[in-house]
Amino acid sequence: MSNLPKIAWIGLGIMGSPMSENLIKAGYSVTGFTLEQDKLDRLTAAGGTSAASIAEAVKDADVIITMVPASPQVEAISYGPDGILENARQGALIVDMSSITPQTSVDLAKNAKEKGIRVIDAPVSGGEAGAIEAVLSIMVGGEKADFDEALPILEALGKTIVLCGPHGSGQTVKAANQLIVAVNIQACAEAVVFLEKSGVDLVAALDVLNGGLAGSTVLTRKKDNFLNRDFKPGFRIDLHHKDMGIVTDAARNVGAALPVGAVVAQLVASLRAQGDGGLDHSALLRAVERLSGQQV
Repeated sequence: MSNLPKIAWIGLGIMGSPMSENLIKAGYSVTGFTLEQDKLDRLTAAGGTSAASIAEAVKDADVIITMVPASPQVEAISYGPDGILENARQGALIVDMSSITPQTSVDLAKNAKEKGIRVIDAPVSGGEAGAIEAVLSIMVGGEKADFDEALPILEALGKTIVLCGPHGSGQTVKAANQLIVAVNIQACAEAVVFLEKSGVDLVAALDVLNGGLAGSTVLTRKKDNFLNRDFKPGFRIDLHHKDMGIVTDAARNVGAALPVGAVVAQLVASLRAQGDGGLDHSALLRAVERLSGQQV
């Protein structure tokens, strides 16, 4: 009989499915709930257990991991008679790995404490590839004792795992991460269009750029997307649009100016308005191509 904590996993999307499967591979018992039956079937095929409701998934869990798109979904699964807080046992630990507003995380921790339930916010960076390879960066907000308890679980999911401060701090750092990633993708996209219009060998150019100071994880991960115009979603524009709203709002609240970030937020919003919200965020290249007079 395993002495490992029993895990409930809520949300089995692009990120949640491979992450939950990595926990199963690490020997954890995982009971999952999501709205799509095919994703529950995938979990059971990997050795997990499917639940018919949130209440069923969380009732015996020691640790409840949530990975849903945004603050409204976190609130929907957490609150109300069918939600996590009403159905989890006292002493359970919620690890919310969604990317949401820092205030939502602070509020969830406060409301959970009244029920005798602990919470850490633990959003991730690394996209679908990082989730599959279990090399995510995980930025955590909450109490150190709760972080220490969750650390062995998080180590089955990522490589860089850091307690960033009190509740909401993980979300603040994730917002900064999304700012850097969006600006970086935009710069790469502009460079690609500039290089192609100049008649340069794009493969060679990106190789040499990635070997110098212009190199980045973004360019490494997204180079093939740019070269092949392959925008199958690893992280959708819709979600990055949501994240840019989080970072611009949070920055306004603390009086931090984000002049470049604000422009990129508008470019992400524009791409989404043109119907590309379901594409990978590397599709920012399509927006630059349109601005440069290219048909896409």
